[in-house]
Amino acid sequence: MVDYHAANQSYQYGPTSAGNGAGGGGSMGDYMAQEDDWDRDLLLDPAWEKQQRKTFTAWCNSHLRKAGTQIENIDEDFRDGLKLMLLLEVISGERLPKPERGKMRVHKINNVNKALDFIASKGVKLVSIGAEEIVDGNAKMTLGMIWTIILRFAIQDISVEETSAKEGLLLWCQRKTAPYKNVNVQNFHISWKDGLAFNALIHRHRPELIEYDKLRKDDPVTNLNNAFEVAEKYLDIPKMLDAEDIVGTLRPDEKAIMTYVSCFYHAFSGAQKAETAANRICKVLAVNQENEHLMEDYEKLASDLLEWIRRTIPWLEDRVPQKTIQEMQQKLEDFRDYRRVHKPPKVQEKCQLEINFNTLQTKLRLSNRPAFMPSEGKMVSDINNGWQHLEQAEKGYEEWLLNEIRRLERLDHLAEKFRQKASIHEAWTDGKEAMLKHRDYETATLSDIKALIRKHEAFESDLAAHQDRVEQIAAIAQELNELDYYDSHNVNTRCQKICDQWDALGSLTHGRREALEKTEKQLEAIDQLHLEYAKRAAPFNNWMESAMEDLQDMFIVHTIEEIEGLISAHDQFKSTLPDADREREAILAIHKEAQRIAESNHIKLSGSNPYTTVTPQIINSKWEKVQQLVPKRDHALLEEQSKQQSNEHLRRQFASQANVVGPWIQTKMEEIGRISIEMNGTLEDQLSHLKQYERSIVDYKPNLDLLEQQHQLIQEALIFDNKHTNYTMEHIRVGWEQLLTTIARTINEVENQILTRDAKGISQEQMQEFRASFNHFDKDHGGALGPEEFKACLISLGYDVENDRQGDAEFNRIMSLVDPNHSGLVTFQAFIDFMSRETTDTDTADQVIASFKVLAGDKNFITAEELRRELPPDQAEYCIARMAPYQGPDAVPGALDYKSFSTALYGESDL
Repeated sequence: MVDYHAANQSYQYGPTSAGNGAGGGGSMGDYMAQEDDWDRDLLLDPAWEKQQRKTFTAWCNSHLRKAGTQIENIDEDFRDGLKLMLLLEVISGERLPKPERGKMRVHKINNVNKALDFIASKGVKLVSIGAEEIVDGNAKMTLGMIWTIILRFAIQDISVEETSAKEGLLLWCQRKTAPYKNVNVQNFHISWKDGLAFNALIHRHRPELIEYDKLRKDDPVTNLNNAFEVAEKYLDIPKMLDAEDIVGTLRPDEKAIMTYVSCFYHAFSGAQKAETAANRICKVLAVNQENEHLMEDYEKLASDLLEWIRRTIPWLEDRVPQKTIQEMQQKLEDFRDYRRVHKPPKVQEKCQLEINFNTLQTKLRLSNRPAFMPSEGKMVSDINNGWQHLEQAEKGYEEWLLNEIRRLERLDHLAEKFRQKASIHEAWTDGKEAMLKHRDYETATLSDIKALIRKHEAFESDLAAHQDRVEQIAAIAQELNELDYYDSHNVNTRCQKICDQWDALGSLTHGRREALEKTEKQLEAIDQLHLEYAKRAAPFNNWMESAMEDLQDMFIVHTIEEIEGLISAHDQFKSTLPDADREREAILAIHKEAQRIAESNHIKLSGSNPYTTVTPQIINSKWEKVQQLVPKRDHALLEEQSKQQSNEHLRRQFASQANVVGPWIQTKMEEIGRISIEMNGTLEDQLSHLKQYERSIVDYKPNLDLLEQQHQLIQEALIFDNKHTNYTMEHIRVGWEQLLTTIARTINEVENQILTRDAKGISQEQMQEFRASFNHFDKDHGGALGPEEFKACLISLGYDVENDRQGDAEFNRIMSLVDPNHSGLVTFQAFIDFMSRETTDTDTADQVIASFKVLAGDKNFITAEELRRELPPDQAEYCIARMAPYQGPDAVPGALDYKSFSTALYGESDL
């Protein structure tokens, strides 16, 4: 008996795994029942038998040569079972039982049975094939057995898109030959007769071996021989078919063609692996490139927004007051432009920046990438802090502007009042010093001196009456100083001049009285009537001057109540006019009585009343002036009353609109909160509903614009308070901005959920189950779960997190994932991210490293040339630019470290 192990020492045995060796998977019996369409009860077609003999013999020899042997006649050389067992050991990489020595029939049958038992142990159901038929050299049974071995060890593991082996091999051929003209692979017989399909398979993987464009469909023999020779010479695939037999057969044998084609599949499996590895790497690199673009966009948008905030805050914090109301009103108008024109786009940019940041972080989590950490000072929190500082400065700025305008308005009023009173006083004092310094008493008669004394007394009375005006002037100047009036220097200079002059007049008056009294002893005779006139005319004249001053006095009011108070005071003044008129007539009667006495006694009066300069003509002239000023004052007060009524209308108009818009915004905010918690239907339905809801909010914007217009009219009218509403324009603006931001964030959350669902392959039913579980335990509808609520939610989903050591450890692990900042709350987005990681698979750093290793030909490094050959140009250059030089002991010039590059993609350290 021949021991084939001893006869073939060149073949080394051992538990190695062959590429098409013993793999598991599936029931071979079922497979055979489906695939084997060979009618075992009929004789083989002679042409098919010839093709099968040649093909199966070549296939067996392609494996037996590894053990240093071969067969010549397929139905004779397997009869003793020795080479059959050897063939099975070579193709499976496993040891079979030791063959029996001896040449008797029983020994051969036992060896063949050992081979058949091994085939059966691999899940193959052998139908009607027995050891006796093989030992007897039954060609039909021997070919059937070899076909069974080919199916199990060369074809069974071929599966494309979960198809059967035969369908998988056919689908692979169709995909590889699809781009080639005149090739249409539909089966494993006539589709291969013209030879173009064989040539297309080779050209697809090794284009340098075949000049496909020079092949002609009408020359099948040349085409077939070309493919067979190239395959044998360059691909180490033995020639298993004859061109003439294929062309000369109406329908070539399907099993022979499948056997030969399977050799091409296995020959090119390395290229297939490389293609798969390249596709995986391209996918990972594309994700990384897109994420880098999103990071760059975020950095630029954040820089621009922070720069705008940096430029704007100093402008809002500038509190240097202007000198005039016009200049301050221009600053207020600039601030209104900022609120209406400049700030709203920045609000949108800030919201979009947060949305982009959340979307980027979601994409990074979905692709197992490390979280994005913006440059220092450009975090979302940094932007929120800057924005908060901006709004604080903004609020203080508007309040300061309005207070400053009120202050300047008050200053202008006081300054004008100061100028009026100062002018009146200066006009009165004009010439008084010269009069007091006149020494007319030195040559006066007794009657003249008495007259001078009475005149001086009248002047003193008049002087005392003007004391109040001087005090008023000084008080106004002091108030202007306290309010920091810009022209305080000139006001103080003028006030000081008036006070100094007033002191001088007092001194001069006192000196003149002493001089008059000194000579009074020598002078007597006084005209009592003139004296009485002078005493009554002076205060009455002063009253008229005060009345004229009051009637011309400027006024400033802000409410209906204030103007009605002025009108009431004016009406009270008018009620005193009849008494004043009677006093005037009484004073004029004294003057007439003096004239009557002089005329009746033929006394010639020497000029005007010696005791006063207030003549009847002056009294009548001033009284007429008072009579003219009264209706003018009436008209001015009525105009102001009309203005305040208009202001009240503006207040009510604004309040009516604000009391509608304010509650509407608050209601919408509450509705959004409910929608974000009680979402029903698919995520797409929710997204469509939210966007429709967003459009309804945007459509409400004209109501806000109308309110802005009404607010503009109120500010232009310098209306500073409104008792008809609790809503200010600032409240409305902030509420509107929060409403837009909230609906945009809610939409972004749903979009991220869709992104998570699609990227992770989560079904709509799973997503609805996650949402229902989360909402069930979110008792307060706050959009987040506390630790105990979250634990109950996990238990409802089947997680073992009960209160024992193992359950607590598992729960703590999960909490570290969903609440990394230890806030004590789990948001729905964090919950979805966790569930997506738990229920789906993603690519990993190890997978990318394995893919690069395939492209590198199993080396620990890869070269730039290999990257450019295997990857698209842009992604190849992307890798080359970022890969560090390889530092291993087997390094060669230009070697690149793909392992550290792959781990860096996922934020892992290269261990």
